Amino acid sequence: MTRRALVVTHRRRSEALEATDEAVKGLRAAGIEPVLTTDETTAAELPTFDLAVVLGGDGTILRAAELTRGTGVPLLGINLGHVGFLAESERDDVRESVRRLTAGEFEVEERGTLEVRLLLPGGHVEHDWALNEAALEKADRSRILEVAVEIDGHPLSSFGCDGVVAATATGSTAHAFSAGGPVVWPDVDGMIVVPLSAHALFARPLVLGPRSRLALEVLDRSPAPGLVTCDGRRRHEVPPGTRVEVTRSDLPVQLARLTPAPFTTRLVQKFALPVDGWRGRPPRAKDRERP
Repeated sequence: MTRRALVVTHRRRSEALEATDEAVKGLRAAGIEPVLTTDETTAAELPTFDLAVVLGGDGTILRAAELTRGTGVPLLGINLGHVGFLAESERDDVRESVRRLTAGEFEVEERGTLEVRLLLPGGHVEHDWALNEAALEKADRSRILEVAVEIDGHPLSSFGCDGVVAATATGSTAHAFSAGGPVVWPDVDGMIVVPLSAHALFARPLVLGPRSRLALEVLDRSPAPGLVTCDGRRRHEVPPGTRVEVTRSDLPVQLARLTPAPFTTRLVQKFALPVDGWRGRPPRAKDRERP
């Protein structure tokens, strides 16, 4: 049976096209058929595949996550963007990264996702999901959004705001981070809730448990409709009277990891954090060599 690898590329950059050519050559050299995508490709159009190579930034990886949703196929991200927080390798490592992927020299890291359910006025229901975040934001920049927040079936607060972000641990370094939310380690199985410019005394970021159910209601008194955006890619208009329910999904995203670098190291590298002067833990007495 022919093995196939999905290849997802940021096609608007010449550097990405060159890197894609290298990746395709590496796949073919390993006897694997590359399946190239375009911006218009849908998951329903794709044949079965065993691996996925993603060349671009985090946005391209989010695009690949859409195409591989529910397949259990690991994604190898090769960063061609600025930060590339989800990526595993850099541009100069394309050939070796593809070789290791095709040889099975990688570990799989599962990243949790969110299930999003929109109950619109009139009974219409829409469904979506997110790897990073589901953001409810005002559709009209000049007018605030009136929102009620409910957790596990109990009301928590209501306020006027620019919006509310519900994020995974993975998404804690994306939209939620820019809004003042905490950085959460990927192995924390929870949901981060970050109000955006809320007109309220209590509007701090919250970290919910893995079984918590978040609901956001766009109140009837809201002067303008809202917009729910999942991973910055898929948008849903939500008029006053809409209820947005967010829970943990049973379908994680699989990321291929080539090195066991801890998340702390990734933070330092991606954000260029200063660590000069660090000495590490001094040795304990029983660890010192005896003469």
